[in-house]
Amino acid sequence: MAHPAVLRDLVEQYETLAALHASESESTQVRQRMEDVAYTLCVSTGTREVETALAVARDQLRGAGIRTVPPRR
Repeated sequence: MAHPAVLRDLVEQYETLAALHASESESTQVRQRMEDVAYTLCVSTGTREVETALAVARDQLRGAGIRTVPPRR
């Protein structure tokens, strides 16, 4: 299991990149960085899908008493 601070950082990075990806300012660099963070999240949580990785990371952070950005809907 990854350290909670690492998980929190990865979740926050992914959420920020997802917001950029959805905006008009999307670039190849944003998309590549988002894929890299998603991969790292999956490896860090032992999952294969980014949505599952985000859910697992949030659960682990909640268990550690660390707040994160709520999931986008």
